[in-house]
Amino acid sequence: MIASLLVANRGEIARRIFRSCRELGIATVAVHSDPDADAPHVREADTAVRLPGAAPADTYLRADLLVAAALAAGADAVHPGYGFLSEDPEFARAVLAAGLTWIGPSPEAIAAMGSKTAAKRLMAAAGVPVLTAVDPAAATAADLPLLVKAAAGGGGRGMRIVRELPKLKEELAAARAEAAAAFGDGEVFLEPYLPTGRHVEVQLLADSHGTVWALGERDCSLQRRHQKVIEETPAPGLDPALRAELAAAATAAARAIGYTGAGTAEFLLGPDGRFSFLEMNTRLQVEHPVTELVTGLDLVALQLAVAEGEALPAEPPAPRGHAIEARLYAEDPAAGWQPQSGTLHHFELPAGEGLRVDSGVESGSTVTVHYDPMLAKVIAWAPTRSAAARKLAAALTRARIHGLTTNRELLVRALRHPAFLAGRVDTAFLADPELLAPAPQDKQRRPLAALAAALADAVGRRGALPAGWRNLPSQPQQKCYRTADGQELTVRYRQTRDGLRAEDHPGVRLLAAAADRVVLELDGVRHTFAVAAHGGEVYVDTAADAHAFTLVPRFPEPTVQQLPGALLAPMPGTVVRLGAAVGERVGAGQPLLWLEAMKMEHLVSAPADGLLTELRATAGQQVELGAVLAVLRPDDTDTTTEEHSA
Repeated sequence: MIASLLVANRGEIARRIFRSCRELGIATVAVHSDPDADAPHVREADTAVRLPGAAPADTYLRADLLVAAALAAGADAVHPGYGFLSEDPEFARAVLAAGLTWIGPSPEAIAAMGSKTAAKRLMAAAGVPVLTAVDPAAATAADLPLLVKAAAGGGGRGMRIVRELPKLKEELAAARAEAAAAFGDGEVFLEPYLPTGRHVEVQLLADSHGTVWALGERDCSLQRRHQKVIEETPAPGLDPALRAELAAAATAAARAIGYTGAGTAEFLLGPDGRFSFLEMNTRLQVEHPVTELVTGLDLVALQLAVAEGEALPAEPPAPRGHAIEARLYAEDPAAGWQPQSGTLHHFELPAGEGLRVDSGVESGSTVTVHYDPMLAKVIAWAPTRSAAARKLAAALTRARIHGLTTNRELLVRALRHPAFLAGRVDTAFLADPELLAPAPQDKQRRPLAALAAALADAVGRRGALPAGWRNLPSQPQQKCYRTADGQELTVRYRQTRDGLRAEDHPGVRLLAAAADRVVLELDGVRHTFAVAAHGGEVYVDTAADAHAFTLVPRFPEPTVQQLPGALLAPMPGTVVRLGAAVGERVGAGQPLLWLEAMKMEHLVSAPADGLLTELRATAGQQVELGAVLAVLRPDDTDTTTEEHSA
């Protein structure tokens, strides 16, 4: 019997595992890096052990420190969560060698699935359909498009889509470099890319007594950068025969390697209804909550039971209803999914029947550049798919998230999109530019929200509004706000004997105003705004949408002059490798260097043809937002004028 469990992870998955442990009466041990010292998962654990440092390589990826922490804290079992070392067979062996219980499959099963190329050979031998690999040396234009994939690891790292044959060599090299940096293994392979394919997976649970459960399939097709964003179960539009075939193939995969514990067999489903094995994740998946909501099972509790040697019943419970999960990320979809870091001033998600939130953060949390930018998973269950989508979209809309840009609006637009509601989903769904652009009515509501922000600010500065403002004529008041996409909104209003008079809103009436709440009536429709200010940032939330404004000062500070041709760091991060050298002539779009931040690589490329005159970054260097990385002298620069000016 497990008495004390260490979770070799952080954030929401650590909190999720602790929740099951508390219900089972198992003591919990957290580990934490220095930036995570006051994180929610640390405070919720019975015991916590420090891992000195900040970067994952120094903390959560140190198997020796994790095993030592378990022994020091008196734990008798280790749960790896997902990511980090969860699929490292050597970590599993180290845990077992220390006399601890490993919550997961055997090291041999993990190793068998650790290389996608080896796993595909094994699955083909077991009769599971697989995609035929393409020999890079023999690839032709007829094979396009192609997908370069890392043999080890996952999460979209080491993946490249090749649409033009001349770029194949370059993309292979880039994928090898990224895979080597991320997983310590630069092996890559090539396979056909299906632009309209679907990512469908089967949740597995197996015990050591020969029972293997296939707990239904999940559709995880809505992805960005080859990483899942929205997942659901059951997968829409599959007929019973196809569901049975997927379950049989997944079960065969598990039996082929003597699998025990929770795992997931992932498949690529083509438009023709044929599927092929992609990989097997030998751990608990991020998206496991949707399966839990439709089956009523606690997969973490079952993982622990299997590790203790218990036998599963012969058959799992039948699924009921539909569940959809949305991953809420601190990132800006309109800026190439750029991750965001900083302070989360306010974080509040609605609760209710059929809603679940698995979160690793709370109000006041700091989101750092060292780890994945996922803030929370929001999951909705309902009897039908359409009802679950509506419930999830409404919950995200009513969330109050202040301090960081998130993908919340994109998630809502996707969940309400007619194609999604009709079940027409594939891995290219989020590439639709229509989804990335705010709807026209969103921008139309901005000026009214900005007016509410200005009125709340007036109340906050004065302490209270005089009753009605009706008998107090005044000079016009003016405030200017800037939105995240650069739009400037100037609010002008004045108090008159007849009440509030605001330019651009001739029919507006002020019904109530406080520093944190404003009620306006426009053309007979009442609008309520919740307002919160944090320094120069103002957040306005309504039942229908949310707005973030930056107050534009009346007397802006002088603009700092930038070095001509300077390329600045778009975010804080680590330089992982260089693609050019000083003195080299480069072409527009040529890679200059790669930055890693929040588990993602970001390419910094040449904006134009020219000469690379300075390269101020080196591999392994930490850089701050706005730091000068390189200086490029474009070919059209008048060097004579430059020298004369100097």
